[in-house]
Amino acid sequence: CMFCFISRSCLPCANKHVYKLGNHMPSGRGETNPSADATYVPTVEGTLYLATVQDVYSRRIVGWSMASRQSAELMISALRMALNDRRPATVIHHSDHGSQYTSKAFRKVCQAHDVQLSMGRVGDCYDNAMAESFFATLECELIDRQPSGRFATRGEARKAIFRYIEGFYNRRRRHSALGYQSPMDFETDEPGLAAG
Repeated sequence: CMFCFISRSCLPCANKHVYKLGNHMPSGRGETNPSADATYVPTVEGTLYLATVQDVYSRRIVGWSMASRQSAELMISALRMALNDRRPATVIHHSDHGSQYTSKAFRKVCQAHDVQLSMGRVGDCYDNAMAESFFATLECELIDRQPSGRFATRGEARKAIFRYIEGFYNRRRRHSALGYQSPMDFETDEPGLAAG
Protein backbone atom coordinates (compact mmCIF):
# COMPACT_ATOMS: atom_id res chain seq x y z
CA CYS A 1 0.00 0.00 0.00
CA MET A 2 1.22 3.48 -0.86
CA PHE A 3 0.44 4.74 2.61
CA CYS A 4 2.99 2.38 4.20
CA PHE A 5 5.58 4.76 2.78
CA ILE A 6 3.97 8.01 3.88
CA SER A 7 5.36 9.55 7.04
CA ARG A 8 2.91 10.12 9.86
CA SER A 9 4.06 13.59 10.84
CA CYS A 10 5.27 16.78 9.26
CA LEU A 11 6.93 19.91 10.44
CA PRO A 12 4.85 22.80 9.09
CA CYS A 13 6.57 25.13 6.68
CA ALA A 14 6.69 28.91 7.06
CA ASN A 15 3.31 29.18 5.30
CA LYS A 16 1.68 26.95 7.95
CA HIS A 17 0.92 24.10 5.57
CA VAL A 18 0.61 20.89 7.55
CA TYR A 19 0.85 17.26 6.57
CA LYS A 20 -2.83 16.29 6.83
CA LEU A 21 -3.03 13.19 4.67
CA GLY A 22 -1.38 10.80 7.14
CA ASN A 23 -2.52 7.25 6.53
CA HIS A 24 -6.10 8.30 5.70
CA MET A 25 -7.36 6.45 2.64
CA PRO A 26 -10.40 8.08 1.02
CA SER A 27 -13.51 5.94 0.77
CA GLY A 28 -14.26 7.19 -2.73
CA ARG A 29 -17.66 8.47 -1.73
CA GLY A 30 -17.72 12.26 -1.68
CA GLU A 31 -14.06 12.76 -0.82
CA THR A 32 -10.76 12.64 -2.61
CA ASN A 33 -7.14 12.96 -1.66
CA PRO A 34 -5.22 14.00 -4.74
CA SER A 35 -1.46 13.73 -4.90
CA ALA A 36 0.03 16.49 -7.03
CA ASP A 37 3.43 17.25 -8.46
CA ALA A 38 5.18 18.53 -11.58
CA THR A 39 7.99 17.27 -13.75
CA TYR A 40 9.85 18.35 -16.82
CA VAL A 41 9.77 16.68 -20.23
CA PRO A 42 12.84 17.21 -22.42
CA THR A 43 12.39 18.28 -26.04
CA VAL A 44 14.87 19.48 -28.65
CA GLU A 45 13.28 22.95 -28.64
CA GLY A 46 13.30 23.26 -24.83
CA THR A 47 11.66 21.96 -21.69
CA LEU A 48 7.94 21.23 -21.37
CA TYR A 49 6.59 21.16 -17.81
CA LEU A 50 3.80 18.78 -16.82
CA ALA A 51 1.74 19.20 -13.64
CA THR A 52 -0.56 16.38 -12.57
CA VAL A 53 -3.20 15.73 -9.95
CA GLN A 54 -3.69 12.04 -9.23
CA ASP A 55 -6.57 10.53 -7.29
CA VAL A 56 -4.89 8.50 -4.54
CA TYR A 57 -7.74 6.00 -4.29
CA SER A 58 -8.11 5.05 -7.96
CA ARG A 59 -4.66 6.12 -9.27
CA ARG A 60 -6.42 8.06 -12.05
CA ILE A 61 -4.84 11.27 -13.33
CA VAL A 62 -7.82 13.59 -12.85
CA GLY A 63 -6.04 16.85 -13.63
CA TRP A 64 -3.05 17.78 -15.72
CA SER A 65 -1.58 20.79 -17.44
CA MET A 66 1.44 21.50 -19.65
CA ALA A 67 3.41 24.70 -20.30
CA SER A 68 6.86 25.95 -21.25
CA ARG A 69 7.22 27.57 -17.78
CA GLN A 70 6.76 26.03 -14.36
CA SER A 71 4.54 28.62 -12.71
CA ALA A 72 1.74 28.62 -10.15
CA GLU A 73 -0.72 28.89 -13.05
CA LEU A 74 0.46 25.48 -14.31
CA MET A 75 -0.48 23.87 -10.98
CA ILE A 76 -3.70 25.88 -10.72
CA SER A 77 -4.78 24.71 -14.17
CA ALA A 78 -4.21 21.05 -13.22
CA LEU A 79 -6.11 21.52 -9.95
CA ARG A 80 -9.06 23.20 -11.69
CA MET A 81 -9.27 20.33 -14.17
CA ALA A 82 -9.33 17.86 -11.27
CA LEU A 83 -12.00 19.80 -9.39
CA ASN A 84 -14.17 20.02 -12.52
CA ASP A 85 -13.80 16.28 -13.06
CA ARG A 86 -14.49 15.20 -9.49
CA ARG A 87 -16.64 17.87 -7.80
CA PRO A 88 -15.79 16.32 -4.41
CA ALA A 89 -17.27 17.37 -1.08
CA THR A 90 -13.96 16.95 0.78
CA VAL A 91 -10.49 17.43 -0.70
CA ILE A 92 -7.10 17.15 0.97
CA HIS A 93 -4.63 18.23 -1.74
CA HIS A 94 -1.20 16.72 -1.10
CA SER A 95 1.99 17.99 -2.71
CA ASP A 96 5.58 18.83 -1.99
CA HIS A 97 6.78 22.25 -0.83
CA GLY A 98 7.36 23.62 -4.33
CA SER A 99 7.05 27.39 -4.56
CA GLN A 100 4.10 27.03 -6.93
CA TYR A 101 2.12 25.10 -4.29
CA THR A 102 2.99 27.56 -1.53
CA SER A 103 2.21 30.62 -3.65
CA LYS A 104 -0.57 33.07 -2.77
CA ALA A 105 -2.26 32.42 -6.12
CA PHE A 106 -2.46 28.66 -5.53
CA ARG A 107 -3.65 29.07 -1.93
CA LYS A 108 -6.33 31.51 -3.09
CA VAL A 109 -7.77 28.97 -5.54
CA CYS A 110 -7.69 26.27 -2.85
CA GLN A 111 -9.51 28.51 -0.38
CA ALA A 112 -12.16 29.38 -2.96
CA HIS A 113 -12.90 25.67 -3.45
CA ASP A 114 -12.55 24.59 0.21
CA VAL A 115 -9.48 22.51 -0.60
CA GLN A 116 -7.33 21.66 2.41
CA LEU A 117 -3.60 21.79 1.73
CA SER A 118 -1.28 19.02 2.86
CA MET A 119 2.46 19.03 2.26
CA GLY A 120 5.07 16.44 2.99
CA ARG A 121 8.20 17.04 4.98
CA VAL A 122 10.94 18.95 3.22
CA GLY A 123 13.38 16.53 1.59
CA ASP A 124 11.20 13.42 2.16
CA CYS A 125 10.45 11.93 -1.27
CA TYR A 126 8.25 9.21 0.25
CA ASP A 127 5.61 11.74 1.30
CA ASN A 128 4.65 12.22 -2.35
CA ALA A 129 5.66 8.78 -3.61
CA MET A 130 2.52 8.19 -5.67
CA ALA A 131 3.05 11.29 -7.81
CA GLU A 132 6.73 10.43 -8.20
CA SER A 133 5.80 6.88 -9.19
CA PHE A 134 3.52 8.15 -11.96
CA PHE A 135 6.33 10.32 -13.36
CA ALA A 136 8.75 7.36 -13.27
CA THR A 137 6.17 5.30 -15.18
CA LEU A 138 5.65 8.08 -17.72
CA GLU A 139 9.38 8.39 -18.23
CA CYS A 140 9.89 4.64 -18.65
CA GLU A 141 6.85 3.93 -20.83
CA LEU A 142 6.83 7.08 -22.99
CA ILE A 143 9.73 9.54 -22.72
CA ASP A 144 12.62 7.06 -22.72
CA ARG A 145 11.22 5.48 -25.88
CA GLN A 146 11.80 8.68 -27.87
CA PRO A 147 14.94 9.09 -29.98
CA SER A 148 17.70 10.27 -27.63
CA GLY A 149 15.19 10.15 -24.74
CA ARG A 150 13.42 13.37 -25.74
CA PHE A 151 10.77 14.69 -28.09
CA ALA A 152 11.53 16.86 -31.12
CA THR A 153 9.09 19.63 -30.18
CA ARG A 154 6.90 20.69 -27.26
CA GLY A 155 3.85 20.22 -29.49
CA GLU A 156 4.83 16.63 -30.22
CA ALA A 157 5.38 16.02 -26.49
CA ARG A 158 1.99 17.54 -25.60
CA LYS A 159 0.15 15.27 -28.04
CA ALA A 160 2.00 12.15 -26.88
CA ILE A 161 1.45 12.92 -23.18
CA PHE A 162 -2.25 13.60 -23.78
CA ARG A 163 -2.60 10.24 -25.58
CA TYR A 164 -0.64 8.48 -22.83
CA ILE A 165 -2.68 9.90 -19.92
CA GLU A 166 -6.16 9.91 -21.44
CA GLY A 167 -5.87 7.04 -23.90
CA PHE A 168 -3.64 4.58 -22.07
CA TYR A 169 -2.84 5.28 -18.41
CA ASN A 170 -6.34 6.13 -17.16
CA ARG A 171 -8.22 3.71 -19.41
CA ARG A 172 -6.01 0.66 -19.99
CA ARG A 173 -2.91 0.55 -17.78
CA ARG A 174 -3.42 -2.05 -15.07
CA HIS A 175 -2.32 -1.57 -11.46
CA SER A 176 -1.66 -4.38 -9.01
CA ALA A 177 -2.97 -2.13 -6.19
CA LEU A 178 -6.32 -1.97 -8.03
CA GLY A 179 -6.68 -5.73 -8.51
CA TYR A 180 -5.02 -5.47 -11.94
CA GLN A 181 -7.65 -3.07 -13.25
CA SER A 182 -7.15 0.27 -14.95
CA PRO A 183 -8.04 3.37 -12.92
CA MET A 184 -11.25 3.93 -14.91
CA ASP A 185 -12.31 0.28 -14.65
CA PHE A 186 -11.66 0.42 -10.90
CA GLU A 187 -13.81 3.55 -10.59
CA THR A 188 -16.61 1.89 -12.58
CA ASP A 189 -16.57 -1.05 -10.15
CA GLU A 190 -16.60 1.21 -7.06
CA PRO A 191 -20.10 2.66 -6.41
CA GLY A 192 -20.10 6.40 -5.95
CA LEU A 193 -16.50 6.91 -7.05
CA ALA A 194 -16.71 7.86 -10.70
CA ALA A 195 -17.24 11.50 -11.63
CA GLY A 196 -20.85 12.51 -11.77
